[in-house]
Amino acid sequence: MRTTFASLTLAAGILVLAACSSKNLVVLVLDPDGAVGSIRVTNPAGSVEIDKPNQATTIKDDATAPGAPAEMPREEIYSLFSEALAVQPLQPVHFLLYFEIGSTRLISESANQLPGIITTIRERTSSSVGVVGHSDTLGDSADNYKLSLQRATAVRDLLIQNGVPASYIETTSHGENNLLIRTGDNVAEPRNRRVEVVVR
Repeated sequence: MRTTFASLTLAAGILVLAACSSKNLVVLVLDPDGAVGSIRVTNPAGSVEIDKPNQATTIKDDATAPGAPAEMPREEIYSLFSEALAVQPLQPVHFLLYFEIGSTRLISESANQLPGIITTIRERTSSSVGVVGHSDTLGDSADNYKLSLQRATAVRDLLIQNGVPASYIETTSHGENNLLIRTGDNVAEPRNRRVEVVVR
């Protein structure tokens, strides 16, 4: 049996295609983050929608509509596509670190996350780490931009102190322009005083 593989990310989901003899097989599997989307498989004879993980349809030829979706055993999916699925890119890992009001000091719960961030960077052998500073809306927007950058810089420095090369880290600031929790002006919202670390 000759098998070919292609993958396509659709919102949340991976489309797996295989050509087995004269038939085509389409399987929808979970994204690495556990989400799944949907796909409509169409040919001149008809169409069918797949919206559940591990569902599959076969396409015999252009004169025959795609078959009704049916669940395919995970073992069979991985038997057919183990090599291709193994090389799917890893999804970025996101960490949120929160700060004391008007400060670059991490709250204790966030400081306790640092070892996990370092471990994630090392285990993934990551050379691309984004560090993005944010603020709440308390005070002047220009000052909040500067404070957010100072927070991002403080986290960058902690990563460097723990062995992450400076060249791997990109530091930016959004100030109060990308609120996690929508508020009005001059609102001290703890969840907006944050740095997001993205390990790619």
